Amino acid sequence: MKRICFLAAFLLTATTMMAQTTKKSFTLNDLLSGGSTFWNLQPQYMFTTWWGEVPVELTVDEAKVVREKEEVKGEKLNVLFTTERLNEIVGETVVRTCTYLQFPYVDEPVVKVQTPKEIILIDFEKATVVWRGQIAEGATELVWNARSRAMAYCIGSNVFVQTADGERRQLTTDGSDAIVYGHSVSRDEFGIMGGLFWSPDGQRLAFYKKDQSRIPSYPQVDITQRIAATTVDKYPMAGCETEDVSVAVYDVRTKQTVWLQNPKPMTDYMTNISWAPDAQKIYVFELNRDQNFMQLYGYDAVTGQKDTEPLVEEKHPKYVEPMHTMTFLPWDATKAVMQTRRDNWNHLYLIDLTKKMYPEWRNEDGGGTSCDHVKVTLLTPGDFEIRDFLGFNQKEKTALFIGNVTHPLHHTVHAVRVKGERVKSEKLRLISVGEGVHSATLSANGSQMIDTYSSPSVTRQVSLIDVKTGKASSLLTADDPWKDYDVPEITGGSIKAADGETDLYYRLIKPVGFDATKKYPTVVYVYGGPHAHNVQASRGYYFRGWEIYMAQLGYVVFVLDNRGSQYRGLKFEQATFRHLGDEEMRDQMCGVEFLKTLPYVDADRMGVHGWSFGGFMTTNLMCTYPDVFKVGVAGGPVVDWKYYEVMYGERYMDRPDENPEGYASSSLLPKAKNLKGRLQIIFGYNDPTCVPQHTLSFIRACIDAGRQPDLFTYPGDGHNMFGTDQVHLHERITRYFEDYLKSEKPMTEK
Repeated sequence: MKRICFLAAFLLTATTMMAQTTKKSFTLNDLLSGGSTFWNLQPQYMFTTWWGEVPVELTVDEAKVVREKEEVKGEKLNVLFTTERLNEIVGETVVRTCTYLQFPYVDEPVVKVQTPKEIILIDFEKATVVWRGQIAEGATELVWNARSRAMAYCIGSNVFVQTADGERRQLTTDGSDAIVYGHSVSRDEFGIMGGLFWSPDGQRLAFYKKDQSRIPSYPQVDITQRIAATTVDKYPMAGCETEDVSVAVYDVRTKQTVWLQNPKPMTDYMTNISWAPDAQKIYVFELNRDQNFMQLYGYDAVTGQKDTEPLVEEKHPKYVEPMHTMTFLPWDATKAVMQTRRDNWNHLYLIDLTKKMYPEWRNEDGGGTSCDHVKVTLLTPGDFEIRDFLGFNQKEKTALFIGNVTHPLHHTVHAVRVKGERVKSEKLRLISVGEGVHSATLSANGSQMIDTYSSPSVTRQVSLIDVKTGKASSLLTADDPWKDYDVPEITGGSIKAADGETDLYYRLIKPVGFDATKKYPTVVYVYGGPHAHNVQASRGYYFRGWEIYMAQLGYVVFVLDNRGSQYRGLKFEQATFRHLGDEEMRDQMCGVEFLKTLPYVDADRMGVHGWSFGGFMTTNLMCTYPDVFKVGVAGGPVVDWKYYEVMYGERYMDRPDENPEGYASSSLLPKAKNLKGRLQIIFGYNDPTCVPQHTLSFIRACIDAGRQPDLFTYPGDGHNMFGTDQVHLHERITRYFEDYLKSEKPMTEK
C-alpha cells in the first residue's frame, strides 16, 4: 500500500512538473507588432463607433448595435448591415471589412465607405447609394467634410478642392520642395497633424503654406536606383534658418482665397487652428521662435484681418507649448475650452469671448506669467495632468476628460461641470469604472461612453457607461492570451529622484523561472525625453514585447521614467531645460543604485538600451558611467543637439549661440574617448528625424579616440523599423546582449 501511495504521489508530482514545463515560450514574432504571429496573441478587442446615440460594434463581417442580442426566427435584430449586403447595394466589391466604417450623420442611416479611389455614402435602410465622390489619382492629405461633402487634398505640394458635384479646383500652383501647401508644418511639433482644415459647414478651407526655401537640403541617399542618388530632405537644424509659416482661407462659394494678415515681424509658429462654429472667424495659437511667448489670436475668415488684440497671452522663462486646439461649447458659441499648463499642470480653461478683461500680467504656479484679454476660468484645478479631452455631455453641460487624477500612473475618465465661476477639485466626478489606464469615446451628445481599459490585473475590459448615472454594462472581458505561456513576473514601484524629493516610477521584470539565489544580468531600457513615458498602470505596467523576450532568456529588465518625461507636470518636464541628458542620467543612476540593492541583480553585468532620445541616453550613460554599463545598444541616437531640428531642439535647449555651455555638455562627441564597454549603434540609413550625421559623427569621434563601437544600419528605413525589419532589429539587439552581457566576463574595450 505504501508503495502504491508513493507511486501515486510520484506520478502526481511528475504530472505537475510536466504541466509546469509544458508552458510555451515566446518568439519575437509573437511579441513584436511586425511579427507574423503578434496579433494572434493580443487580448481580444472590440472595434466600436457611434451612430449618433447608438453604440455600434464593427467586425470584419458586420456592423451591429451594442446591446443584448435578440433573435426572432434565428435572425439577430441588432445587425445593421453586413459586408456582403453593402457590396450588393453598391453593385461591386468595395467593402472588405466593416471594421473602419463611419456614420457621418447622427440622425440618418448612412454609412461612409472610403476606398483608395472614392468615398461612398450608403443608406443601409433604404439599400441605396446616396452619394459617390471620386478621389483624384495621387491625392494625399485627404480631408472630407460631411456637411458639404467637399474634399480637400494635396497632389505633391499643391492644394486642391473638389465639391460634392465633382468640380475640382486647384488652389495653388507654385508648390515645390521649397514651397509646400496643405501639409503639416513645424515638423509636426505642437500637436500639428495635418495642413488642411475645413470649417464646420464645409464652405471654407484653411490651409498651411510652408516656405522652406532658406533651409538647406540634407542629402539623403537612395540606393534603390542603379546609380545611387540623393533626395531632398529640408532639415532646419537648431540655430539655423527655419521655415516661414502662413495660413490661407479658401471660400468654396466665392472661389476666393485670402491670407491671414499676420503683420511683420512674422510669427515663427502658427499652430492648433480652430474654427468658430459659424465659420466667420478662425483662431490660431502663435509663438515666437524662442517658444517662450504665446498668443491666441482670432482672424476674420472673410478678410483675413487679424484682431486688434489677442484673447490670451502666456510667457515662460523656459518655454510655452500649446498642444491642443480651442473647442467651442456645443450649446454656447461664445465660449470655448482651452488646454494649457500655465499652472504647471495641463488643465481645461473656459474662455468667454463676450467678457472683456483689463489685460494685466500675473504670475502663475507653473513659473510663467499670463495675460487674459477675455475672461478665462480654470475648470479642472488639482495636481494632475489631463491626457485627453473627450468632449461634452450636452444635456448635463459637463466636460469629460482622461487624466491621472487619482494617481500619476492611472489614467481615468472624469467629468466637470462647465460654469463661469471657479470649480473646486471635489466637483470632478469619476465616470470610468476600475483603475488602470482608460481610453474612451463619447456618443454624439455625450450622454454615453464606450470605455476601454486595462490594469496590471485586468487584461482588457470594455464597458458601455451612462455618463450621468455612471451605470456601466460590460461589453467585453478579455481573457489572458498568454495563459499558456511562461510569463515573467512584472512589478511596479517607485524610488526618489536625484533631487531627493520627487517620486519616480519604474517597471521591473524578473527572468522566467526566477531563482532568488541566483544573480542575473540586467538590462536598463531607457527613453527619458519629453512627450513620452514608459511606465503606467496598464497591462504589465506598459511593458514592451522585447522585454518579455529578454526575461525569457534570463535577464532582469528595469525601466524608469526620469524627470523630463511625460504626464508629471511642467516643472517635472522642465527640470532638464538647456542641459538635456544631465538630470535624466542622474535619475537613471538612482535606478541603478536601487538595482544594486537587489540580491539577484549582477551589478557586474549591467547593460542599457534605448531608441531616439533613448539612444542618446544609452550612449551618454555608456560614456559617462563606463564602469557601470558594460554593454549598450543605442538606436537612432541624437549625438549632438546642434544637429537636431529647430522646433524641438530650441524649445528644450535654446539656440546654440544662446546656450553654448549646455550644448557642449550635452554633446556626446567629446565623450567618445570614455567608451569602455561594448556599444552597438543602429540607425535607419534614411532617417529624416535624427539624421545619419549624428551616428556618423560619433563613429568618427570614436575612431579618432581609438574606441571600437559596433555599427549597423537599415538601408531604406527611417527613424523606426517596421514589419519584418522590426523583428530583424530586435534579433540583432538581443544577440548583442547575448554575446557580450550574458557571459560572466563580458568583453570590454581596452
